[in-house]
Amino acid sequence: MIVAIHQPQYLPWLGYFDKIAQADVFILLDDVQFKKNEWQNRNRIRVKDGWQWLTVPVLHNFGQPINEVLINNDVGWRNKHFNSLAVNYSHARYFSEYIDFFKEAYACHWQKLSEINIYFIKAMMKFLGLKTKLIVSSELNAEGESSARLINICKMLKSDTYLAGAGGYGYMDMKMFEKEKINVLTQDFQHPVYDQCWSKDGEGFEPFMSVVDLLFNCGKNSLEIITSGRRNQNV
Repeated sequence: MIVAIHQPQYLPWLGYFDKIAQADVFILLDDVQFKKNEWQNRNRIRVKDGWQWLTVPVLHNFGQPINEVLINNDVGWRNKHFNSLAVNYSHARYFSEYIDFFKEAYACHWQKLSEINIYFIKAMMKFLGLKTKLIVSSELNAEGESSARLINICKMLKSDTYLAGAGGYGYMDMKMFEKEKINVLTQDFQHPVYDQCWSKDGEGFEPFMSVVDLLFNCGKNSLEIITSGRRNQNV
C-alpha cells in the first residue's frame, strides 16, 4: 500500500493532486507547524497580465500547528476570492460547471484555515474523479518528528511504501526508512501545458497555478492532463 503525506494547502496546484492520485492513502498533515507565506494559506490564479495571489488572512502564533490557525474574518477575503475567480475565468470553457460551487463555498463563514483547505481538497478530488482515501493526521496521533513521524504513520497504516515529494531526499533520513523496510518512491512531475485563458497555443502559458485554473479551462479532461505530467514509472 502506498502512502503519501502532505500539509493541507489552499486550492493546491496540479502536482499536489498527482501525488494524491498515485497514493492509496493520502495523509493531510494538519498537526505540524504552520508556515506563513508558503502554500498553506495562499495560491495563484491566472489573470490577463500573468497571475495573482489568492491569500486567506490568518491569525496565528509562531509555532502553532496548522489545525489551530484561525482565519481573520475581519478582512473581506471571501468576496474578494470569489470575485477574482468569477472575473478572471468568466470566459473559460467550463466556467459554468464550477462557479456555483465556489459561490456556495465562499458564502460559508470559515473559522479555521485547515477546515477550508481540507474542504476544497476533497471537493477538487471529487471534480477530478479521485477516490484516494484521505486521513487527517491529527486523528492518528502519530508520535515523532520529521522522518520518524512519517515512518510511524506508515507503520500505523501497515504501509510498505511511502511516496515522497520531489525534494524528499533533502530532508528524509533514508536509512531510517530502510531499517523499517519501507520502500520510498519519489514523485517526478513535469508541469503539463493546457488550453488556458489569456494564452494561445501554449504561448504565454503560466504554469504552477491552482488546480482551479485547470478545472475552469479543461473540465472533465483535467485528471488526464494532470497524470500526463507524471514522469516516474514507479507507481
